[in-house]
Amino acid sequence: MNQKFSYCTAILALWGMCAFAQQEQDTIELSEVVISDTKFEQSKEKSGKIIEKISAKDLERNSGQSVATILSQAVGLEVNGNQSANGKNLSYFIRGGRNRQVLIVIDGIPMTDASGINFEYDLRLLPAEQVESIEIMKGAASTLYGTGAASGVINITLKKSAKKAISGNAYMHFGTQNTTESFKANPQDFNQGFGLNGTVDKMDYYASLNSTETKGISQAAGENFEEDRFSRVNALAKIGFQATSKLKLDFFSNYDRMKTDYDGPFDNFSSPDVLENVSLSEQFRFGFNPKYKYNKGEFIVNSGFTLLERSYDEFSSFSGTIDQYVYTSRSVSVDAMNKYNFHKNFFLIVGTQFQFHDMNTQTPFDVIERESAKLNLIDPYVTAVYNSNFGLNINAGARMNLHSVYDNQLVYNVNPSYHFKNFPLKIITSYSTAYITPSLYQLYSPYGNLELTPEGNATAEVGFETTLVNKKITFSAVGFYREESHSIGFYFNPNTFDSYYVNLEGENNVRGIETTLSYNITSKLKLNGNYSFTDIPEELNRLIPKHKGNLALDFRANDRTLLSINYQYVDGRRDAFFDGGTFATTSVHLGSYQLVNGLAKYDVLKNRLTVFGAVNNILNEEFVETIGYNTRGRNAQLGFTFLF
Repeated sequence: MNQKFSYCTAILALWGMCAFAQQEQDTIELSEVVISDTKFEQSKEKSGKIIEKISAKDLERNSGQSVATILSQAVGLEVNGNQSANGKNLSYFIRGGRNRQVLIVIDGIPMTDASGINFEYDLRLLPAEQVESIEIMKGAASTLYGTGAASGVINITLKKSAKKAISGNAYMHFGTQNTTESFKANPQDFNQGFGLNGTVDKMDYYASLNSTETKGISQAAGENFEEDRFSRVNALAKIGFQATSKLKLDFFSNYDRMKTDYDGPFDNFSSPDVLENVSLSEQFRFGFNPKYKYNKGEFIVNSGFTLLERSYDEFSSFSGTIDQYVYTSRSVSVDAMNKYNFHKNFFLIVGTQFQFHDMNTQTPFDVIERESAKLNLIDPYVTAVYNSNFGLNINAGARMNLHSVYDNQLVYNVNPSYHFKNFPLKIITSYSTAYITPSLYQLYSPYGNLELTPEGNATAEVGFETTLVNKKITFSAVGFYREESHSIGFYFNPNTFDSYYVNLEGENNVRGIETTLSYNITSKLKLNGNYSFTDIPEELNRLIPKHKGNLALDFRANDRTLLSINYQYVDGRRDAFFDGGTFATTSVHLGSYQLVNGLAKYDVLKNRLTVFGAVNNILNEEFVETIGYNTRGRNAQLGFTFLF
């Protein structure tokens, strides 16, 4: 194993042992509020999960970074593509699960692209500047969140209104875009935007506009590839109305547009006057979220409608013309849930989620009509939560998936935990099941199979969290075991050329360990670290590192100055290279890599004007994230944020 990584792992282990050696008779005080494991706010102390929360302050310490890059620093979460060109497709891996097994939720609404093969959401559409906080809950979570929540949930909360009548911000940052082999000092990455929000009497509002433009490097690695441009525009608007002391009505709408160049297998041999391949993605969302609080509980409806269209203008080396591929989807999600407090120690959550999806596809090779490619799901669910006075907490529930195409699917979870009242230790255990419905493409495309059944998942985990040394140290460790059955794969017969989606036989088992450490060394110096080990069957281990670690050191020199440096180690991975010329696929091994990034921030006008400078990949490490694609070398960023 790499010597530097072994050294960092040894330090983490030593801290953990020292922490146990210095245990004090103190209680865990976790004042943070989380929502992911009940859908309603509750103290993290009472949660039966180790939920990693990326707060607004954490996001500020990652100024200039994308949502994907910020998420990649979380324990047990790999976002492949975050170190490549901005237009590169992203892959999300939690506990060995791939994109379709990781559910992304924004403000309570599950995000999907119903026209895609895997029903996945494209995180490239979301700018980090619109995000208030992120919670990452790992493990099977279909009881609360339904289809797709098989290996974890990324729960994103967008920014909210300020309490005063008018408040706002404006920001801009720019930076270089270089690989390890190129050097251009002029800025080629620009991100800017502004927001306006506030509260006037019974109404609150939030509006923001963001744009991003990037060029400078090619997505594809190799000679003669042109620079690939990336541009994005995001507009978000929220309006809330406090109708009564108990009833709050919230409305939202947003528009996201992303345009990016990409490379085909023969682009580097094409004539310079050939048009570039261009991808355009447009997403429009709106929704209504009423909240009603009464004496013994709360009733919430999270509803949203999404219209998404992706198009690709791609040069065909066979015909010498530009072919167009268009994918359109519509999604509706309505999740009505009620929390009722039977007692101060016991509450029950009862809800029903309705989802509708359809798609339309027009390509040179196939057409999928919206009239036939559609489905709906109705999922009633119930979750009971008991928080005792002596430290025992129990979260248990069940969900029935009623699908318009196939038979019913039942999932459930049991999550007991124990928080010692006179000892700084919380022990968590859980067993939960999950399901993934086949996508519209897997059912209705020319390769579709209406006989497909849902993929099943089950996760068992056990772990602990403790605070030590006068609460200066927080340490957690979780071990997990995940089973995956009826996985959806692709069948191809080389003799008859028949090809279609099938449920694979057998089970795929993944096990691993996730640890985190936070140490407030002094009032000015803070250390955060995490390490994850993921043991996955070799045939599935594509782009998933077995070992991954992160270390971050923050030094607040004074109340206006922040200096931060972070280190990341990613172990070697397997990948497959597809040769567009010979149509052959070859298995390859990608080497491990290490990244060191630095950031400096200064409040020029306290709580008004902040400037920052950052250097990413300081050591100019040369590495491969995905075979055939470029990665970024040493790059610098400068930026500012102005609040008013």
